[in-house]
Amino acid sequence: MIEFTDVSHSYPVRDGTNEVLKQISFQVKKGEKLGIIGKNGSGKSTLLRLISGVEIPNSGCITREMSVSWPLAFGGAFQGSLSGLDNTRFICRVYNKSLEGAEQYIQKFTELGNYFYEPVKSYSSGMRAKLAFGISMLIDFDCYLIDEITAVGDMSFQEKCDHELFFKKRESAMIIISHDENLIKQRCDSVILLNEGHGTHFHDIDEAYQIYNNT
Repeated sequence: MIEFTDVSHSYPVRDGTNEVLKQISFQVKKGEKLGIIGKNGSGKSTLLRLISGVEIPNSGCITREMSVSWPLAFGGAFQGSLSGLDNTRFICRVYNKSLEGAEQYIQKFTELGNYFYEPVKSYSSGMRAKLAFGISMLIDFDCYLIDEITAVGDMSFQEKCDHELFFKKRESAMIIISHDENLIKQRCDSVILLNEGHGTHFHDIDEAYQIYNNT
């Protein structure tokens, strides 16, 4: 389970502080699919960073009793001077994942070709995102963080991502940020609507979008 209890978070700005999230509370249990929706700047990415542990809240409590992935298309943690293969090997060692078959799986899945053996700093942003997603699928996390993953690659690659994530990993919990209303309605059991720092949990997703579209 992942549980937020009265979590607030702010950032310093020129004239004081900007309180992005205000006393957010919710739970995500094993296998649940939670969507996070809100206008640009409403705190969705901040909430995802708090869930992953990249940032620590100013107040409140976060309890994690499940292993949590990094945001699936996020490649910012790669060592740029190492190749895609070497980054794959490193992450497998960190998560105690067998290297057997990992190289072949990632090379085939990412469609990077010979770039898989080149330094990641030579990759385009799309290539880094493909590598990050592919490596994420190697690790069996209890909960996957998904931040607009459907924007990665062309249509055929997106379909492959959907199969790997929503079919092969369907027993895992997922927290999904997306502006794609159809994706949220199709994949999520409930949503949190962020507005002016506050988060409201809806089990009726249609009701959430009715309010969202009128704000």
